Formats: sequence, structure tokens, C-alpha cells
Amino acid sequence: MNESDETARGRRLWVYEHRFSEIINVGGNFSAIGSSVATAAVRAATADAMACFIDINEMQAAASETIARLTGAAAGCLTSCASAAVTICVAATMTGLDLALVESLPAEAGERDEVVLQLGHVVDYGAPLLSAIKLAGGKPRIIGQVSRVFDHQLEAALSERTAAALYVVSHLTAQNGQIPLERFVELAHARGIPVIVDAAAERDFRSFIAAGADLVIYSGHKVLAGPTSGIIAGRKELVRAAYLQNAGIARGMKIGKEGIAGAIVAMEQALAHPVAANKPEEILAAWCQTLTALKGLSVERRPDPIATDMHRLKVTVNRYLTGFSAAALAQALGQRRPRILVRDFGISHGYFELDPSFVSADEAELVAEAIKETIIKSTTLPDKGETDHRNGKVNSYLRWLE
Repeated sequence: MNESDETARGRRLWVYEHRFSEIINVGGNFSAIGSSVATAAVRAATADAMACFIDINEMQAAASETIARLTGAAAGCLTSCASAAVTICVAATMTGLDLALVESLPAEAGERDEVVLQLGHVVDYGAPLLSAIKLAGGKPRIIGQVSRVFDHQLEAALSERTAAALYVVSHLTAQNGQIPLERFVELAHARGIPVIVDAAAERDFRSFIAAGADLVIYSGHKVLAGPTSGIIAGRKELVRAAYLQNAGIARGMKIGKEGIAGAIVAMEQALAHPVAANKPEEILAAWCQTLTALKGLSVERRPDPIATDMHRLKVTVNRYLTGFSAAALAQALGQRRPRILVRDFGISHGYFELDPSFVSADEAELVAEAIKETIIKSTTLPDKGETDHRNGKVNSYLRWLE
């Protein structure tokens, strides 16, 4: 963390006053906990925008210029989040600048309504990706298998009904056997089909446009640490079509003046200081030293499958030696005060990960000591979360305001 302890205490005052749970985040950029912590400049920009009237179209034009400089695209616009941006980009490829067609979505999608994507890219990022496509009136056309997709399968799926080909860049996708982006773009463009790249949580802001993608989607609040927002970058005519969706289905996905102001500042900061993976060697080394000494735990440094310059610590729990599973340990950490949230995508395989990107040295030490204390004091832990992390998402929605 770059801010002083005094500033950190100040920004948490509102949390304490409203009795929200304080969280030590060693999980990552999760939307369910707010994704990131904004800088003082971003917070000031959002506050300043709240104090006056501003023409939203003028703000979006300014955002477009900033997005173009950040990504190398011809133009860009902002919306409420990256998931909304998927729906909007799909709609843009279906309608173009036909306002009557924009107003008819999603019930009447016109002659082009299919969106082609690889099976290994059909992910759930908190909600099904396919839902974002269908919200626009699009019909997913899924090709290949999880382990392998061939060129001829993509070529056969492209037709007069194809509005777009969607490519997902994420640690959630199948990492092997998929058609690479450059080839995916080449095959789609040979048939005149635009390519949308969903790179919501990625820190690489230029290579996807350089590879020929027609529209690229980023989160404004994850890596960039801006307010909740979605960034659309790409060809000018398609960005204009995306922005035109505000006259239709995107009206309920619009971003406000405070979000635009904060997102612009966050992008300007990234331009001044390019976003790099956070790899605090001291924190990773300290975690390794403390956790390796605990019976039943094994640790391993692992690079992110996409951003390989980012490292996390994989913690594997041997339930036969500890008497409890990785899921039970993660659940116990989440019930402490402050709550400690780990990266639990591998929980059903007996491990979780610790991400050092969002913690101070003191918080990192607290995490290691909490794991040590939980293991030493607990001979067994309840295995309510035994299956996998997805049950947590479902249960949190079902149990809200019981």
C-alpha cells in the first residue's frame, strides 16, 4: 500500500461507522469486495464531479481520448462495468448505427444475432458469460471442446447470421488447446466478422488492439483501481455503435459523472506510471517461512497463468495430517475479525492461494499468524464449504436479507 497508516485509517473510518466487516484481501480483484482500493487522486476526482453539473457526452468524449492513448485504439467509451460492456459490444455488432434496431433489442435482433466463441472460453465470472450475450438478444454459437478447438470449427460457425466472434482472456479460461487470438482474428476477419476481446481483469492495455481486435473490454476498477466502470476500446464506428446502445438496452447500464471522472484519472495515472504486476518478494518469502513449518501444509510460489510476472503462494492442505480440508481452513479465516479472504478457485482440489498485491507487510504478517493460530488451535474444522468456491457465491445471494 502506498498510503500512510494515518490515511489508511481515515479511509476506513466510514467502514467502521457503518459496521461493515473489515477485510484483509489476499484473494485478488474480486468484485464482491469492491475489486481494488482507489488512490487519493481518483477519490478526489469522483468527489469533485459529484459537486457540479457536467455534460455526460462531453465527459465521454474526454474519456474516449484517454482510452485511445491508453490502448492504442481509435476511440473508446465507458459504461457501468465490464460485464455490461460485453452486452453492449455484442449489441453494437448486431445493430451498427441503426437507431430503430437499437431500440428493438433484445426482442428483435435483426438478421445478425449469433456470437461465436470457443467452449474453453465459456466462463462464469460471478455470472455466466453467456447471460451477458443473451441480454443483448445475441445467440451464443459455441465451438470446439474444452481441451481442443480447430480452425475448421471456427470457419464452419461463421455465417451470414454471425454478428461477432468473442474471445476471452482470463485465468478462468482453458489455457491449452484454444485457437490463439491472432489466428482467431485472422479467420474472423477473412469472413468480415468483428472480434470482441473480453480482457476485463488484464493489465495489458495495448496488445489486443495491436493484434487486430475490433472491440476490447477492460474493467476500470480492477487493475486500474478506479471507480466501478467498464472500458470499451476499439474501431471508431463500432465504439459509436456501442455508445448508441444508451438509447436502448444500455440505458440501465449507464455510468454516472463521478464514475467517468474517476475512471479518467485512473487511466491517466496508468499512462504516467504503467501498471505492473505486484510481486512483493519480502511478503512471499515471509509467508513461505511461516507456513512451511506448519504440519499438513505445503506451499509453492505460482505465476498467474496470464500475467506470469505476478506471483501468488499456493497453500495445499493435507487433510489426513491436519484433520480438515482447505475449504474448512479458508472458511475459518473468513470468519475471523478482520475477515481474511483467500483466493479459493482451487479449493475443491485441496488448495487456496494467497495474493500479496493488496496487503501491507503488517497485514501479511497477520495473515500468516492467523493461519498458524487456526491450525494450532483447531484439531478439526467444519467442512461446510467442502464442495467448491461457487457454492459461496450462490449462498451469499440466496441468504442476503434473510
